[in-house]
Amino acid sequence: MTAHTTLDEIFAALDAVDFPAGKEALLETAQRAGASGEVVRALQEIPAEEYGSREDIARSVRLDPDSDIPRTAGEKGEQARQGGKPGLSQHLRDVPKPPVDEELER
Repeated sequence: MTAHTTLDEIFAALDAVDFPAGKEALLETAQRAGASGEVVRALQEIPAEEYGSREDIARSVRLDPDSDIPRTAGEKGEQARQGGKPGLSQHLRDVPKPPVDEELER
């Protein structure tokens, strides 16, 4: 599942966290900060490991592919490979074409 939130909302909820921090510490910090249910859900779905920085969290959290956060085509493709919208078959997911395929179509 993906969360309908943004990295900015997640980071705002984790403003008081001391790194390195485990998943439980991140969840507790977000809940104390009054984070929305979507932010908490996004943090509940990350792997239970130690996170050394905000960047580590950004790589682990799964956000809605339609979210408005700026991501590179590679980041969008990685998220699409890991899972798109619930209920969509892999062949129906909107995944950017690799540059090689674009070259071959010319």
